[in-house]
Amino acid sequence: MRTIVIIGNGIAGITAARFLRKFGDDTIRVISEESDHFYSRTALMYIYMGHMTYEQTKPYEDWFWEKNRIELLRGHVDRVEGEAKRLRLSDGRVVNFDVLILATGSRPRFFGWPGEDLRGVSGLYSLQDLETVEEYTRDIDRGVIVGGGLIGIELAEMLRSRNVDVTMLVREPAYWSNVLPVEEGNMIGEHIIHHGVDLRLESELKEILPDENGRVRGVVATDGETIPCQFVGITTGVTPNIRFLEDSDVEVDRGILVDDYLRTNIPDVYAIGDCAEFREGRGDGPPIEQLWYTGRMHGETVAQTIAGTPTRYDRGIWFNSAKFFDIEYQTYGFVPNVLRPGEEVRTWQSEDRKRALRIVYDARTRAVLGVNLYNIRQRHVTWEQWIAGGATVDEVIMRLDEARFDPEFTAKVGVSSQ
Repeated sequence: MRTIVIIGNGIAGITAARFLRKFGDDTIRVISEESDHFYSRTALMYIYMGHMTYEQTKPYEDWFWEKNRIELLRGHVDRVEGEAKRLRLSDGRVVNFDVLILATGSRPRFFGWPGEDLRGVSGLYSLQDLETVEEYTRDIDRGVIVGGGLIGIELAEMLRSRNVDVTMLVREPAYWSNVLPVEEGNMIGEHIIHHGVDLRLESELKEILPDENGRVRGVVATDGETIPCQFVGITTGVTPNIRFLEDSDVEVDRGILVDDYLRTNIPDVYAIGDCAEFREGRGDGPPIEQLWYTGRMHGETVAQTIAGTPTRYDRGIWFNSAKFFDIEYQTYGFVPNVLRPGEEVRTWQSEDRKRALRIVYDARTRAVLGVNLYNIRQRHVTWEQWIAGGATVDEVIMRLDEARFDPEFTAKVGVSSQ
């Protein structure tokens, strides 16, 4: 019987643990420094807003782990010795393994701004980050959010739920324009402003200013303006959490390098989830997949391989979903922010600019490549079948009602050429 050690108790690591137990009787040990138990990271904002408690974000009861013989170990791994099959923890403990799964997730990305270490500055990724944000935003009047991605909009909604004035500094000319086409980025930007956020486009952080007690008192933007605030949220993306591997024999680049079987360069050492970086391209997908569902798929895939059925990772049709205050966003397939050669688009937008649809298709074959949906809920499985099956844009437009399942948004959707 082997000892399988998993570093990280997020969706990737815990999915691997669950399936490994399903497939066999090996000793399974999960190490985490963040929390005692697995919880839903995507629910952090709802804890802050009072919609959920931490206990309600745990998908499994605390007795689940002992019943399923999954050992939980709280600790920080300082060093991984892959060839020696040994881990060294910060408290001096040594943990040996036969198989190791690295599932250490991400961490907020800071860029060395003056003042970024002041009290009142935080990212939002971990449970500890949430506790820090809670402490730093108690009884404040104004916060500044640096960055315009999904974590930034979540943090803006969190602060607005407590009537905190919010300024967002976004360096791009439209909200999330490295992902969204400019038309939809502008639509979301209008929506953000409608919810009371002071959205500053093409504006970046230059410096964070301290008060006499070492707390934040304001920021200086690149245009020279000083914006008073008591909190600064850094949401300029995340990066794989791999600092502990700096002196390791595990090969890394931006993330931990893996092949299509999620194997690293060291035998019996695997990496999954946000910290893994595929050596080979993944079609339209990124080499580092930082999504909830891809982490879950990584975990199940690697468990099959370790259990004796080597399984190549296949993500299938790319999809994602998000929420911008009360606009729901779905994407299936690949919709670039700027059309590539050989691509054409059909679009529709409601008069109130709260609902929209964008279908990208191959100009030659007219096969649908991807779709963005805003406040139009549609069935994942239907779009997956259409894209995988090469359905044409004309066929899809005629059959849009077949994918609809949203009782709130029942008005017809019309699609025109751009």
